Amino acid sequence: MDVSGGRGQPRPGNDESAEHTGPEAPAPGGTGDAPTAPSAPTPADAKDARPEGPTPDADAPAPDSGTSQDTGAVPDHGAPDHGAPAHGRDRAPEHPEPPADRPARAPAGRPEHPDHPFAHSGSGKGQAPQRPEERRRGGLLMGRPFGVPVYVAPSWFLVAILITWVFGGQIDRVLPELGAASYLVSLFFAVAFYASVLVHELAHTLAALRFKLPVRRIQLQFFGGVSEIEKEAETPGREFVLAFVGPLLSLVLAGLFYLGLLAVDPGSVPGVLLAGLMVSNLIVAAFNLLPGLPLDGGRMLRAVVWAITGKPMTGTVAAAWVGRALAVCVLIGLPLLTQSGALGSDAVDNVGMDTVLDALLAAILAAIIWTGAGNSLRMARLREHLPELRARTLTRRAVPVESDTPLSEALRRANAAGARALVVVDADGVPVSLVREAAIVGVPEHRRPWVPVGTLAQDITDGMRVSAELAGEELLDALRATPATEYLVVEETGEIYGVLSAADVERAFVKAMARPS
Repeated sequence: MDVSGGRGQPRPGNDESAEHTGPEAPAPGGTGDAPTAPSAPTPADAKDARPEGPTPDADAPAPDSGTSQDTGAVPDHGAPDHGAPAHGRDRAPEHPEPPADRPARAPAGRPEHPDHPFAHSGSGKGQAPQRPEERRRGGLLMGRPFGVPVYVAPSWFLVAILITWVFGGQIDRVLPELGAASYLVSLFFAVAFYASVLVHELAHTLAALRFKLPVRRIQLQFFGGVSEIEKEAETPGREFVLAFVGPLLSLVLAGLFYLGLLAVDPGSVPGVLLAGLMVSNLIVAAFNLLPGLPLDGGRMLRAVVWAITGKPMTGTVAAAWVGRALAVCVLIGLPLLTQSGALGSDAVDNVGMDTVLDALLAAILAAIIWTGAGNSLRMARLREHLPELRARTLTRRAVPVESDTPLSEALRRANAAGARALVVVDADGVPVSLVREAAIVGVPEHRRPWVPVGTLAQDITDGMRVSAELAGEELLDALRATPATEYLVVEETGEIYGVLSAADVERAFVKAMARPS
């Protein structure tokens, strides 16, 4: 994940949006009671400017947020009891130094929190909120067909060696005259087979792009490939089509290889390759049509249940549990079928190396299916709870101050107004920067009366202005587009609503994910 904010500034963790669990559990790095220094501080006033409170907590991780269809781990750490008040606006003062008894007007409808201090982070680094399934790109970039990056994971090279070894031995028995060259032919088969898998995934990708669903990447892995589609289809019909096109393309490829096989000698190198590719694509299509998540057949089953019940979550739960049952069947049934000869091999009465390898393969496949089904359930719960993340309810009240306002005075005004963020404005009241919480913590208490807030502020870029109406995936997308620790939240009219902390979004996200569906 990114480790720096917009324009390279550090991104701290922040305090919680409102009340905190436990008597002394406020925000990561919050300070306690506000300073009470007057607007014209003197050295003797420095003691009064000292905020007292909890120590920073710089270790809270940000959720790794994407919405990949196959993964969805969520970190488990503390969440706020509730978000910031939902309504209100702040107007900037007209003059650089308003009287100390005239704090910025509290946003309408937003309750005061005189007992809640202006808190700030003690960490100089942080991360923009990200969805749990987002992963760093891994492996070798092979190209960008249709603008979607295709990566080959390191595990692919392992399976390529395995296929080369196993299929090479079979070719050596069919075409003994090739000698060691049979393994070169087998390596070509491994590459051609995964090219077929890539075509299968490209079918999913093209269907997703046709439905205007963004695709993060395609990755070829140990047991096939995955197209990481960032959003789910809007209707069960589209979901069904999106899932079905992959196995359909595999069946089409199998048919094309069969037609090619008719035109060559089955006992030749091209004949053996075409036969192997035909059978392998048939297996890929049949396996993916099994009705359990995370397979394509499971997504088709989900679409059917979704269409019947009108609830996508119900479809996901049904398909996921069928997927788990399927994993148990693979674990037990595949070795039994192989040993009995039902899959075309000779029946075996004793336990040998082939039996052990079959059991190992079955265990790996079962683990992949079981894990994928669980990840699908987590992803569905993620999408179900994402709408609960609303910028308006997570925004902190902010106090507008001029850039030359002493930090101690700015903190005093914030506490007097029940605010927990500072927005630096120009002489016309236009916001120009946000005071970083980590920078506040870095200023010694006795120096705060002489440090202007403008020296601790981060310039507001276009991406750091977010609408108060954003929610769910749109909110996360907006924050991830411009990584930072704080964002200026504005109304549709352009009026300041408050400041949104990335850490507050993170905690609200974790809290929402912890609730049962």
